[in-house]
Amino acid sequence: MESGLNVHAAHRIVWLMSTPPIITDRPALLRNRARAIEPLLQTIARDEIQDRLGMVNRSFTTPVVITGFPDLWSKLVADAAIIPDEDVLDLSESSSDLIVHALALHWANDPVGQLIQCRRALLPDGLFLAIAFGGQTLHELRSALATAESEVSGGLSPRVLPMADIREMGALLQRAGFALPVADCVTVKLTYKTARHLMQDLRAMGENNALHARRKVPTRRSVLLRAMEIYAAEHSAPDGRVSATFEMIVLTGWAPHASQQQPLRPGSAIARLSDALSVEEKPLSD
Repeated sequence: MESGLNVHAAHRIVWLMSTPPIITDRPALLRNRARAIEPLLQTIARDEIQDRLGMVNRSFTTPVVITGFPDLWSKLVADAAIIPDEDVLDLSESSSDLIVHALALHWANDPVGQLIQCRRALLPDGLFLAIAFGGQTLHELRSALATAESEVSGGLSPRVLPMADIREMGALLQRAGFALPVADCVTVKLTYKTARHLMQDLRAMGENNALHARRKVPTRRSVLLRAMEIYAAEHSAPDGRVSATFEMIVLTGWAPHASQQQPLRPGSAIARLSDALSVEEKPLSD
């Protein structure tokens, strides 16, 4: 146990020496989560990860779940250690055979650093699963708020988290050193009576604005009213309700191990592609 604490302390020292830009106001995020009364998206994400784990033909003995909603995720895997999604994760090196990063990566100041910490904490051939919001999440709300604020106030303030697309997220897995990296997405469409009801629902889910650079004063009523008008004009369904997109990107990676499939060295093939396709091989023209 002492060695684990030493590793954790070493990670903290390294993080402090190369502190990434502060994106999230951590105290505000914790307050938002404490006020959450219906974390619907967390439930959807948990069920998705549960399904993914059900397809893995393996039992896990030292699982860890990283989450901001411990009660909701505590029964994902039996006997899992539940730890908060802090900048420096409470993980020991080579200690876990399964790590799940549970819909919290979008709030990380350093997503790559989070993935690297997870990879180092995995035992050889250990499994990493993460689910995080992708770049299409709330694109309707972002557009409506940006247009409304520009029209009414003549400027913009940070309101919705910057989120990576699926290609960028897959690249993060490779940068972190995972083997057999895979990124895919699940798109969830929800409908609301108005954009105001959507924003109320985000607050109920603990996902309202906790950006470090956000304005610390309430949004002007005129901006909100104009945003609602724009949202209704551009994203209404035939029944008059407005739609909201939540893109959930699922990341899968493994800690490297000699038993895993390895790519062949260039030039090591023992058969020609032209033979397999039954076509004539022709040299490239100059």
